[in-house]
Amino acid sequence: MESLETEKLVDDEDPPSKHADYAGRVPSQLISDKQPTKGNNGARSSPFSILLEPFQWLQMLCSQLNPSFVLGVFLVYGLNQGFAGSYFKVVSDYYWKDVQRVQPSSVQLFIGLYYIPWVMKPLWGLLTDVFPVRGYRRRPYFVVAGALGAASSLAVAGSKLPVMAALACLIGLTAALAIADVTIDACIAKNSIEIRTLAPDMQSLCGFCSSAGALLGYSTSGFFVHHAGAQGALGLLAIPAAMLIVLGFMIYEIRVTHTLHSEKRMIFEKVGAAIRGMRETIRRPQVWKPSLYMYFSLALSFSTHEGQFYWYTDPRAGPAFSQEFVGTIYAIGAMASIVGVLIYQKTLKNIPFRKLLFSAQLLYGISGMLDLVFIRRWNLSFGIPDAFFVIAEECISRVISRIRWTPMIVLSAKLCPLGIEGTFFALLMSIDSLGQLSSKWGGGLVLGFMGVTRTDFHNLWLVILVRNALRFATLGLIFLVPDADQSDVLIPSDLLSKSYGLGLGSGGGEEEEGLQLSHIKGNGDIQD
Repeated sequence: MESLETEKLVDDEDPPSKHADYAGRVPSQLISDKQPTKGNNGARSSPFSILLEPFQWLQMLCSQLNPSFVLGVFLVYGLNQGFAGSYFKVVSDYYWKDVQRVQPSSVQLFIGLYYIPWVMKPLWGLLTDVFPVRGYRRRPYFVVAGALGAASSLAVAGSKLPVMAALACLIGLTAALAIADVTIDACIAKNSIEIRTLAPDMQSLCGFCSSAGALLGYSTSGFFVHHAGAQGALGLLAIPAAMLIVLGFMIYEIRVTHTLHSEKRMIFEKVGAAIRGMRETIRRPQVWKPSLYMYFSLALSFSTHEGQFYWYTDPRAGPAFSQEFVGTIYAIGAMASIVGVLIYQKTLKNIPFRKLLFSAQLLYGISGMLDLVFIRRWNLSFGIPDAFFVIAEECISRVISRIRWTPMIVLSAKLCPLGIEGTFFALLMSIDSLGQLSSKWGGGLVLGFMGVTRTDFHNLWLVILVRNALRFATLGLIFLVPDADQSDVLIPSDLLSKSYGLGLGSGGGEEEEGLQLSHIKGNGDIQD
């Protein structure tokens, strides 16, 4: 089964004094507080201590970063992108197939439109960076995202809408995810620059939350579709959206105070500075080359998901998987994705970008051949049941996809200059979203051209063969990826030190506007 890329579908406010304890603390200090005595060295390798490792890791992240930021990652990446995104994927597939009865090639084109809000991430990032609402730059956008998502979910679940109206509501749901994502990503990008050694850990946290949430979403999606119908099941998505509203009121953020006389002038100055900063940064070869690779690595591997989904559930041409089993397949795949996060965290985060992405892309092409084996039913010739084969295939594909995707996100975060980190990270993510949009639309066009419909799947295997050939062709672009370690500084020091007038750099003269995510000294390096 075609693996899913990152498809993109709190504490109470604490006083500043609570977070002052974290100022200047480094991992060596944190670790020294927890080092076992000499007599306890044997306990370090006990099963109990291994079980404690994730909690100690989270404790370390909370001590180096603001705890409300960590909780915000759980809510945005875990509950919304993870749970809601995976649940939405399965339920919306059945909604288009059973409620609206749309052809798979058309659904591919519709799903491509889901990525428009993600392509617009620079706009959301610009708003969060330079347009504070009542003195807050992050909180209001969480509230807006939650309100939009809840309204869209309830509208599409309330009654059967015309196709275009239903499409608008589903795009509204993805827009809510995109706005919340860019808001939390601004915090992640800022921390990745200031504490470079924690950049892989933050992406591992995001990946773990997303995968764990996806496990829950996929596990429950088939059950709700079966018992509530695809249309009614979409109403459940109002709950994760409502939690974004709660996050907007509870996450810790310093309120910015400006005089009314200078506020409008400052906003326009910030917009101009952000645009100049993005233009200057994206023109650097260190930035545009890896961005171009990330786009082509997604776009060239065009999506065949809807054609495969219709085939999986067809009672005549395909294996006729039930709604519950389809959810189970994706749920097991989500568990495999968590394994991919652990593999990256434990063994791959110190491998140079180019070497890691080359190996991951090669494995990605090889794993795509499993789709061809399944569509041709060669697995039955070897005595392998459909259910076993598709689960094994999904697990392999999801592990490889996670290993392939995570270093791309780490690379993107390290290309952002301070001061416009939210806007520029959103720009890089919008390039990735544009690649995914191209993948969906390209797949829809190829499916239509090859005559794959709701009932005719004779050429589906040929579509998958062409897709796999393009995956291998992407290896020829690996020279665009920097041959640097994942902890290296990738952009010139002059860009890294500029503030672009957004009040985040040194000497800006303004009070810090962002979330109190970390308290560090000097250049943000952590000395062991």
